[in-house]
Amino acid sequence: MQPIWKETIMSIHQHIARLLLAAVTALTTLATPALAEVEANRASQAELETVKGIGPALSGKILAARERGAFKDWTDLQERVAGIGSGNSARFSQAGLTVAGSGFAGLAEAAPRAGTATAPRGAGGKTDKTGKADKADKADKARKGEAATRP
Repeated sequence: MQPIWKETIMSIHQHIARLLLAAVTALTTLATPALAEVEANRASQAELETVKGIGPALSGKILAARERGAFKDWTDLQERVAGIGSGNSARFSQAGLTVAGSGFAGLAEAAPRAGTATAPRGAGGKTDKTGKADKADKADKARKGEAATRP
């Protein structure tokens, strides 16, 4: 039989170990935010607003469009709700929003925002929305061409 003080020390060690395990579990749970799935066809306004980037105005637009019927897919949501395009669809999907049970399929190839230049820039020159070099760039190229042909 062990002395009482040894049993007490062992009991204290067991309690400390349990407390440490509980603390680590609690901290791990709090430190890793759960990515809750929010279904656009069933979510309340408050639930929609838990998705990063969706505020009261956009959640109201989603609910108003949903009154006319459930969204079939992401394309349907984009067509019926102003302010949701490919870029926002990708962001909302990454934040947990689903439509008809699916995430946004175009996550990798989300289209660039409308009105941005898609043509590659010239050699250090600027381009406008049509991809054409500006006048200063053309003049600079002409001067360089003249300098190269001089003896």
